[in-house]
Order: sequence, then structure tokens, then C-alpha cells
Amino acid sequence: MELLTGILSAFGLAASAGLNAYIPLLVIGVLAHYTNLVKLSSPWDTLANPWILILLGVLVIIEFLADKIPAVNHINDIIQTIIRPAAGAIVFAASARVISDVHPVLALACGLLIAGSVHLVKAAAVRPAITATTGGTANVPVSMAEDLIATVLSILSVVIPILVGAFICLVIALIIWWFWRRANAASRVK
Repeated sequence: MELLTGILSAFGLAASAGLNAYIPLLVIGVLAHYTNLVKLSSPWDTLANPWILILLGVLVIIEFLADKIPAVNHINDIIQTIIRPAAGAIVFAASARVISDVHPVLALACGLLIAGSVHLVKAAAVRPAITATTGGTANVPVSMAEDLIATVLSILSVVIPILVGAFICLVIALIIWWFWRRANAASRVK
């Protein structure tokens, strides 16, 4: 059971890194430094260093602000194309419960793919569609929602990872339902 909750936690943290690279890093660093909820093994325990926590806090603020300024948000997404998958790899591998049972290279690759996929959907599909349909007026509220989702998902991934698993199942079910509905609608048109 511990392996399952560890993997669910790692998946949730990596997915939230796809929305905001620094929030899950800060969350696991703060939780590792101030609580017993997260136990980071070396070299990931560096995330709990007070100086690293301060740096991550500054980076969270910078990304938060950069994502709210028109035109700068698109430049930020380009820059974050490298940073978010790397952050996802780090948070996935840093999960102490997973790293002891899963090879570090596999953990890094999983985190990279998960965060990279979430970021790609956000930066290449969702954000451009929102910008095009609203003339950019919805970018700030959507960005704030993304930051909120990244924060809540990061915290829930550590505190209640089984809830993250249930959420993943719900999202997969909704995607399957959407594709099934779309296929049925296309077959009726023919």
C-alpha cells in the first residue's frame, strides 16, 4: 500500500509541476523541513534547506507574476518548457517512498514525461485557445486557477495521495466518455 500511495503522490506532484514548476518543489521542501509528512533522502533533502526554500519562494513569486502579464506569459511558457519537466522529474524522484522502490532513472523519466505532458497541453493547446477565444482577457483568471490547482494538488498529493488516484481515475473516465460521445456523434452524422 505504501508503494501505491508513494507512486500516486509522485504522479500528483509531477502533474502539478507541469502547471507551475516551483510550487510542488516548495511544498515538498516546506513539508520536509517543518513536518514529518515528507522524508527526503539524499540528494533530494537539499530541497528542505532554508536557503533553497527562500530561493523557491522567490521563484514562485516570479513565475506567478510573469504568468499574469500579457505577452510575458507566453515567453514564460517557452522558458518553462524546459524547467517544468525538469521540476516534475525532481519531485517525482524526490518522493522518499518511491525512490527506495523505483530505480531513480525511471522515476526521473516518469516525472519528466508527466510534467512535460501537462505543460505541453497547457502551453500548446489550452492557453492559446483561451487567448484566441477571449482576446487574452481570461489569461489572468486561468493562470490564477492553474496556480491554485498546482498548490492544492501538491498538498493533496502528499497528505491524501489516494484522493489524487481517485481524481486521475475520474479524469481518465471523463476523457474516455468525451471520446466515446464524440465518436457516436460522428457516426450519426454519416
